[in-house]
Amino acid sequence: MFARDRDLLTLEPNLLRDVGWAGQRLVRGTGGAAGTTLAMTEQDVAFDAAGVGAGNVVLVDGTAYEVIERTTSASLVISRLRAAESDPLLPASPASGVPVEVTTFRPQIALVHAQTLRMLGIDPESADEPGEASVKSPWALRLLVSLGALHLVYAAASALAPVGSPLRERAEMYRERFAAERQRVAARIDTDGDGEPDAVRRLNVLLLERR
Repeated sequence: MFARDRDLLTLEPNLLRDVGWAGQRLVRGTGGAAGTTLAMTEQDVAFDAAGVGAGNVVLVDGTAYEVIERTTSASLVISRLRAAESDPLLPASPASGVPVEVTTFRPQIALVHAQTLRMLGIDPESADEPGEASVKSPWALRLLVSLGALHLVYAAASALAPVGSPLRERAEMYRERFAAERQRVAARIDTDGDGEPDAVRRLNVLLLERR
């Protein structure tokens, strides 16, 4: 994946508060935070069974934190959202016996991820191509996929909202930002399978193939 839940949170800090119900809930329970450790005392699904790990986002008593690492089926290393993933971890507010919930927008991210690959001329469902592994600059596509996923989230959340509602306005804003980023971004591609990029492809160009 070119983007993860934490990348959506960098663009929309209140994403889970405002439209968390439009995502997929993975885990719900009770736990406590101390420093950068989150430990559950009760949960409906174990973290490993739910696939919770680095890049997910967890709500602890209503505050969103990025998941750095899953240490056990009932504990995580977490941090306040950092400007860059290479920055030092930022400890959470101390808490005990508070509600904890992990919600993901992975399905929306996956849809835009596949769409992005197709725009690069890569069939994500073909076993005859290197596929995603041929993209050697995945970081360049992170913003594009994040914007597209946010458009899908807000479009779904605003489906029954009246014209001019804040949710519809945000959906349209992210649609426009996705279109603008698509015009700008380029990806480095390995076309011959030697592990090194040998082509640059832009997503605003239609690729034609002679048969």
